Amino acid sequence: MAAEIANRDEARMIASILDGDVQLYHQLIRPYERSVYVMSLCYMKNEADAEDVAQEAFLKAYCHLASFRGEAKFSTWLVGIALNEARGRLRRDGAVRMESIDQTSEEGGHVLPAILHDWREIPSETLERKEVQQMLQAAIAGLPNIYREVFLLRDVDELSIIETAEALTTSISNVKMRLHRARTMLQKTLAPRLKHMNQRVADFHGPRIDR
Repeated sequence: MAAEIANRDEARMIASILDGDVQLYHQLIRPYERSVYVMSLCYMKNEADAEDVAQEAFLKAYCHLASFRGEAKFSTWLVGIALNEARGRLRRDGAVRMESIDQTSEEGGHVLPAILHDWREIPSETLERKEVQQMLQAAIAGLPNIYREVFLLRDVDELSIIETAEALTTSISNVKMRLHRARTMLQKTLAPRLKHMNQRVADFHGPRIDR
C-alpha cells in the first residue's frame, strides 16, 4: 500500500513538472540521488567521473520525462538511464571492454555452490568496523560489471528481482544467476580475510577465561 501511494505521488509530481513546475524535479529525484551515484561509481571507479555520470543521468531523465509511462517504477527507469550513460561513456572512452556472456549459458549453466551463508549474515558489529567496510567495498569493486551492478541494485539498493531485471533490461533468471555468482565471488574473497582478521582480534584480546 505504501509503495502504491508513493507511486501515485510520483505520478502527480511528474505531471506537475511537465505542466511547468520544474522546481519539483529536485524533490522527485532526491530519494534516488545516492542510488544513481553509487551505480555510477561502480562503473567509473572515480568519484569525479561518477558525479558527471550521475548529473548527466538526472539531466537526461528531466529532458525525457515526458517519455516516462509509469510501466516501471520511476526509480528503476532512472537507474536504467544512469547505467546506459555509464556504459556509453566507457565505450566512448575505450576504458573497458564490456563483458559478454552467452544468455543460454547463464540460464542453464552450472551454479557454483556457496561456501558461506549469504554475505548479509556477517554479524552487523563486524560490518561496522572500518577495516571490514573497506574490504567489502574493495571486493565489490573487484566484481565484473555484470555481477557488480546486480549485487548493488539487489542487495545494496534493495530493488526487487523484477525491478533489477527491468533496470538492466535482462531476464529475471539472469538476475538470479548473476546475483548468486556475485555473492559467491564475494564470499570466496572475504572469507579468508575475515577469518584472518578475526584471528588477529582474538590474539589481541587473549584467551577467554570462564568465570
